[in-house]
Amino acid sequence: MSTPSLASLPIRRLTLRDLAACADLSEDRGWPREEHKWGFLLTAGKGYGIDDPDGGLVSACVVTEYGPHEHPALAAIGMVLVAERHARQGVARRLMRHVVSAMAATPLTLHATPYGRPLYEELGFKVTGRAEMVRGHFTPGGPEPKVATRAATAEDLAAILRLDEQAFGTDRTHIVTRLPAFADQLRVAEEDGRIVGYAAAWPNMETHVVGPLIARDTSVAQALIASLAAHTDRPLRTDIDVRHEELLAWVKARGLASVAFNSVMTYGITELPGDWSRRFAPVTVAAG
Repeated sequence: MSTPSLASLPIRRLTLRDLAACADLSEDRGWPREEHKWGFLLTAGKGYGIDDPDGGLVSACVVTEYGPHEHPALAAIGMVLVAERHARQGVARRLMRHVVSAMAATPLTLHATPYGRPLYEELGFKVTGRAEMVRGHFTPGGPEPKVATRAATAEDLAAILRLDEQAFGTDRTHIVTRLPAFADQLRVAEEDGRIVGYAAAWPNMETHVVGPLIARDTSVAQALIASLAAHTDRPLRTDIDVRHEELLAWVKARGLASVAFNSVMTYGITELPGDWSRRFAPVTVAAG
C-alpha cells in the first residue's frame, strides 16, 4: 500500500488520551516532554493534530479560548509542533490555516519564536508586542516589599477572578480555577484587606514558571515574585512583557538572566484587550 500524502491526512481534535503522543512530539523536536503543561492545555483548551500512519503525531497545536463559551472574545494558539521527519513540508501552515478557519471571527493571539514568525506573518498575524524570557535562581536583596503577600485561599477566588478579568480583558475562569491543582504555589498580594495582585508558580522540568503574574503595579509584582522565590529551591522562569522595563531590570539584578525573546502576535485585533500595565506575565506563552 502507498503511504498517504501529508496533505491528505485528516486533522482531528486531540484529547488527554493523546498526552503521551504530544510529549513524544515535543521530545522529537528537542523540546522537553512537558507532560504537566500538555495535560493542562489539553483540558483547558482544544488540541488539534494530524496522526502519522506509522504511529505518533505528524503535528499538533493547542487553542485556549477566553470569554463567553458561545462567542469567545479571544483565543491563544500555542505548542505548534511538527515532527522532524515531516518538517519543512507545509504541515504547520496547513494546521494553522485549519485552526484560523475553525476559530472563524474569534480574535487570535500567539507568542512566536523568530523561527515561527515568518509563517504567522504569511497567515496574516501582526506583531503587537514582545516578551522576554528570563531564568535563574532568585537572590533576595534590596528593600523589603511594602505589600504583604500570602498563600491564596478558596475565599480569595472571587477577588482574583475580578482582578484577572480587569487586567486580561476577558473572562478566564476556566484557567484561574485550574491553578490550585496545576501550580505548586498560588499567592496573593494584599493591601488594606484588598487583593491587589496574584501569581502562581508551576513546575516545569527543574524550574518553577512564574505565571500568571497580575499586579496593580511593579512594586506589587516584585513582592509576588520575591514571595514565590522564598518558597522554592528551584530556579524561576517567566516571560515578562518588555514594556515592564523596571521589573525586568529588577529580576536581572537578582539573578535571572535573559534567555530569549518572543514576538506577541495578533490576528483580527490590533492589540490585546485588557490593561497591559497590570499584566506582567502569562500563565504560559502557549496559552497567552
